[in-house]
Amino acid sequence: MRQYIIKRVIISFIVLIGVSIMLYAITRMMPSDFVELSTANNLKITEEQKEHLRELYGLNTGIIEGYFLWLGKVIKGDLGVSLYYKRPVAELIKSYAPITFTVAFIALILELLVAIPLGIIAATNQYSKKDYLIVMFAFMGISLPIFFFAVILKRIFGPFGLNILPVAGMLNARATYTGFSFAKLMDYARQLIMPITCFVITSVGGLLRYTRTNMLEVLNSDYVRTARAKGLPERKVIGKHAFKNTLIPIVTLVGGMLPGLFSGAAITEGLFSIEGLGNMALTASYQADVPYLMGFNMFLAVMTLIGTLLSDILYAAVDPRIRYS
Repeated sequence: MRQYIIKRVIISFIVLIGVSIMLYAITRMMPSDFVELSTANNLKITEEQKEHLRELYGLNTGIIEGYFLWLGKVIKGDLGVSLYYKRPVAELIKSYAPITFTVAFIALILELLVAIPLGIIAATNQYSKKDYLIVMFAFMGISLPIFFFAVILKRIFGPFGLNILPVAGMLNARATYTGFSFAKLMDYARQLIMPITCFVITSVGGLLRYTRTNMLEVLNSDYVRTARAKGLPERKVIGKHAFKNTLIPIVTLVGGMLPGLFSGAAITEGLFSIEGLGNMALTASYQADVPYLMGFNMFLAVMTLIGTLLSDILYAAVDPRIRYS
């Protein structure tokens, strides 16, 4: 196992180099740069002044030269300074990652708690009314655009509807809290109800259908029929025999969902004005903030590799037959 992990880590570093090259090239090939966008309303600025600003920001270099300058800083642990936020990118990620991680982690847990049981119920009641209702719910979640669903939730529960839930921010702007308190925790929970609901409903469909499909395959296996023939209770057949083997492909999918939660946060956080990495990346993309976009996208790349590695390691826990050498 140790040799396998070391080998995967080495491969991951090679993959990160390739990903960083593509990301930097794509980011630098944006139609406009930060200087052009930030000075668009300043009619007095000259082209010479713009070129001077590009030189100060390091935007006047070629893509290849700029990439190696950026890579040299990264090797030293310096992700650069955000052009728009005027703060070190590493500091921004450290400060705002907990917010994005909290929202994403809660959404992931709720998604698993909803998708897996419903997928099992649908599979064990194939072609019944329960199955059709659950599949319809899954397709609605897959087909529903998140921005449209967010508008509906805001209209129903926001100030122009029932006025029972806030539509933006992490905390009530009128409230004053000193330190950590239960009231502050409840305020956080109330503010995050709509964003997390939006996140879960629009994301749960894929995992639900995946669970149902794999559960149906396992239920038609010979060992499940043998277990039933021996007179084992259906609850034990489903929980002990069928579900354990369904977990193997689900672990793969969940490992790949980790970076997707962070990247999906860009839309959700933007819709509900949550100050997290995703919302900041959305703003940075509008401003062509190369250092922040590179730092955020490389953060997602690292999360992708970590998620994949964790899912591979969890195989051994889910299926004792799997061994790595």
